[in-house]
Amino acid sequence: MVESAQLEPSIEAVSAPAYEHSPAATTRLVSLDAFRGLVMVLMLGEVMRLPQVAQAFPHSLFWRVIGFNTEHVEWQGCSLHDLIQPAFSFLVGAALPFSIASRIRKGQTFWKMVGHAAWRALLLIVLGIFLRSLHSRQTYFTFEDTLTQIGLGYVFLFLLGFTRVRTQVIVLIVILIAFWAAFALYPAPGPAFDYARVGVPQNWDHNYTGFLAHWNKNSNLSWAFDVWFLNLFPREHPFVFNEGGWSTLSFIPTLGTMIMGLLTGEWLKINGTRKRKLQGLAIAGVALLLLGLAFQWAGICPIVKRVWTSSYTLYSGGWVVLILAGFYALIEWKGWRAWAFPLVVVGMNSIAIYVMSWTMTGFFADALDRHFGSVFWIAGPTFRSVLLGFAVMLLFWTILFWMHRRKIFLRI
Repeated sequence: MVESAQLEPSIEAVSAPAYEHSPAATTRLVSLDAFRGLVMVLMLGEVMRLPQVAQAFPHSLFWRVIGFNTEHVEWQGCSLHDLIQPAFSFLVGAALPFSIASRIRKGQTFWKMVGHAAWRALLLIVLGIFLRSLHSRQTYFTFEDTLTQIGLGYVFLFLLGFTRVRTQVIVLIVILIAFWAAFALYPAPGPAFDYARVGVPQNWDHNYTGFLAHWNKNSNLSWAFDVWFLNLFPREHPFVFNEGGWSTLSFIPTLGTMIMGLLTGEWLKINGTRKRKLQGLAIAGVALLLLGLAFQWAGICPIVKRVWTSSYTLYSGGWVVLILAGFYALIEWKGWRAWAFPLVVVGMNSIAIYVMSWTMTGFFADALDRHFGSVFWIAGPTFRSVLLGFAVMLLFWTILFWMHRRKIFLRI
């Protein structure tokens, strides 16, 4: 729904302010809004087509770094772009403790809150499918969209929000181990497996051998599940494989990412000094990073986002926690807030900008090119897309700023 008139001290599923409680006062956690804003800006940055620009400078280290971090890695590894979805999911969990506390203060009953969570989850799933179907002649049933993945696990996450921290930690560990074991137990593709049939070059450099072959693209447990599950829905053509290797079952470790956010939200919500909370974030972030890397280095589980492996859950979670720690240090600990306002404008309307990016990017880009195309050619053929894309992003931000000034926030 669209809320206006005033800012409520609550956390919604994917967008709204958080509040840190201390004996002295209640202080809004601008760092969560700003971090969410950064995540959405990175998502919008696709419109500048920086990876294509980077290809024009193959010998430049700077542009190689830019190109790598503005698109998904082909299989193993993790770029900055690969952190967008886990960060978005993580922040859903981080928001939840504040949301539950706010609703309890307002006198809402448990079952009313559960019903609202179920309705929210359904809307997220439907919205994700709707956005993915925009360019199809019929409903395109797919469940790897960020909103859909969050929706599939949201009710369970909400129920976990009423449990002890110890229970939340145990559930997270069980999810990571069970998801890893399920892949490990599913038969690995043999030497005669027809990779070409599932859109993978036969001698693809990113195919694993040995034990790690259980996580090869479009020949793993998640792929097999989707071949069965997605063909239960009406389709223009039978589902054989996902070109990018994305899968429905990733919602399970995505729930693990949201639980890490839930634990972080609990940590930020407790009474304590900001310095202590910052230290906790830093320690947790480093520990998660090292744990994810250790499982990959030991040949136990590779870091692969496209099937959201357990080691990727830990590794990406570590980076997300460390980035949040950086925001928390600058904004909450040091008190430097003014610089974050442009990001806060975006972060407080993340659902709005997510939908706008899917439905309006092409329209705005075409309109700007039609009326001001000669201006963008000033940057030359190589950087024209960067200038045009930046103009689209600026236009989006202007709309969000207008909404922010009028306290209009689109929430589910």
